[in-house]
Amino acid sequence: MHRLTNRVRPYAWGARSAIPRLLGTEPDGTPQAELWLGAHHGAPSTAHCDDGSRPLPELISEDPHRVLGPRTAERFGARLPYLLKYLAAEAPLSLQVHPDAERARSGYESEERAGIPVDAPHRNYRDPHHKPELLLALEPFEALCGFREPAATVADLIGLDNELANSLREDLSDADTHVALRAALTRLLTLPAPERCRMIDEFVREWSGRGRRGAHAEIVVDLAARYPGDPGAVASLLLNRVTLWPGQALFLPAGNLHAYLQGTAVEVMASSDNVLRAGLTAKHVDAPELLDVVDFSVLPIPYAQPGFLDGRREFRPAAPEFALHEIGPGRITAHLPGDGPTVVLSLHGSVELVAEVGEGVTLRRGESVFVQADSGPIKVEGHGHVVAATVGDH
Repeated sequence: MHRLTNRVRPYAWGARSAIPRLLGTEPDGTPQAELWLGAHHGAPSTAHCDDGSRPLPELISEDPHRVLGPRTAERFGARLPYLLKYLAAEAPLSLQVHPDAERARSGYESEERAGIPVDAPHRNYRDPHHKPELLLALEPFEALCGFREPAATVADLIGLDNELANSLREDLSDADTHVALRAALTRLLTLPAPERCRMIDEFVREWSGRGRRGAHAEIVVDLAARYPGDPGAVASLLLNRVTLWPGQALFLPAGNLHAYLQGTAVEVMASSDNVLRAGLTAKHVDAPELLDVVDFSVLPIPYAQPGFLDGRREFRPAAPEFALHEIGPGRITAHLPGDGPTVVLSLHGSVELVAEVGEGVTLRRGESVFVQADSGPIKVEGHGHVVAATVGDH
């Protein structure tokens, strides 16, 4: 087992104190949005070994069959296929969607051939991998997730008589929900630049002046205040408003349009940073590319249901790259599977990790380890709260 030092991503929407509190450091007043635990090239963890410290990707590349296990190495190559994050959102994240595996690969190769630098602000695909993700709430967590029935949005537009509201009602009246939702989102993302701010301001002004009620009443106004003139504020009306309670989880496959609004959570995802944005951001928005990737189906909110095994809650969604395990909170005795590489993060308390091979490690709040596949199954004991990421079903 190798203790990890992990990097914090200081995105503008991040909370000021949640990650410092986890790590036992003093807040410096700047936003700290995500703690990355893994081997993604954007912010790889550092593994501390008996012979010194090195980036986790370097440790993996030295002997991938031993570190990752033969099955993982043969399927995914010499790379850790998942990324674990501790996410702390004080403000809304961008309205976004992730591509499927084929689109990610072809998009990346196309931009590589075009010679677009991988860190260019207008680049869409920064690696050739898809990014399904699972989010587990650690406190009440607010999100927008997936399309609701167009009729529900039309009902919310009752009483509005501005130009944009009238156009959206017409778009959403189509009997084919896919056609209706595509038309409405396309309209919002392609509003003529000279008129966009005026049309959105008129919509929000009338919306807020009518004393709107319901799940979206305040969020439209709040998003419009944070992102003036951004169509994402109105696009929020097309999506489900979701509140997750601690222990609840969402699984977001490719094509699911979503935005996280506020809260603290753990995320695990395929190791990728491919994000196509629709709004609520100052970053690049490629409307045609995004509209080709979005799944315009009306589906149930994608809650992820856990199984219970060996003293842990286990989330195994339809993603071969990852599974997420939660142990605790409270007094715990549990086991983690040992057939692949594991990243373990302690959220609270003090726990002892004992692998089948090698020495044990004590983890306290904010500490983490990388467990090689050749260490075997891991016993977890103590009083605390732990999450762990492993490779999903092969």
